[in-house]
Amino acid sequence: MADPVMTRPTLVEGARASRTSIALKLLMALSGLAFVGFVLGHMYGNLKAFSGHDAFNEYAHHLRELGEPMLPHMGFIWIMRGGLLLALVVHVACAIELTRRARKARPVKYVVKKHTGAIPASRLMRWGGLTLFLFIVWHLVNFTFGKVNVRSGETGDAAGDPYNLLVDTFDVWWMTLIYLAAMAMLGAHLHHGVWSSLQTLGLTSTAASRARAKTISFSIAILIAGGFSLVPIAVLTGIID
Repeated sequence: MADPVMTRPTLVEGARASRTSIALKLLMALSGLAFVGFVLGHMYGNLKAFSGHDAFNEYAHHLRELGEPMLPHMGFIWIMRGGLLLALVVHVACAIELTRRARKARPVKYVVKKHTGAIPASRLMRWGGLTLFLFIVWHLVNFTFGKVNVRSGETGDAAGDPYNLLVDTFDVWWMTLIYLAAMAMLGAHLHHGVWSSLQTLGLTSTAASRARAKTISFSIAILIAGGFSLVPIAVLTGIID
């Protein structure tokens, strides 16, 4: 008979690792949903371009003054940037750690890959996330920190006000093409990301709730990716000028 004192508590160790993985998935889900809220607001702001030059610039100027006098000028924007940066670090760190754990748990790949029932967008998550990260870096250089006008070659304040910078950017066909490709990748990422978040939060426990979650995730992906795509298409076709 085995000595009970010498028995290794592998079950407890495994349970601890499982709880940690669940916590990582929850953090990844919540940080991802924070990004969904941000891109919804950002998309709404972009659509202001259909209201014309003055309306779009007034919206951009209002964001800089939001919260005054309780907050300093640009205070709201910097708080939002800090929150988004924190959410990005948490999201990426959790994704890397969960991927590492999954590979460690299955060091040998399956000889035959079976269809698991996951939505097709799930196969794009890893490379889609990297593509979106690179696009975000360029997007910030283009519209926020560098204000690079690819049409005129000017930067900073000389690149033009927010509306003119937007129009000059998307008046260049290859910039619009890059943007639309990034939005397609964003749609795929949102489709699977929202679905996974709802699953992690325990909202897909029945067949009906799973169907509802897939509808919600697909609708959000189409709404956001499609909404962001309207402005560059409208600029390139001359609807917005």
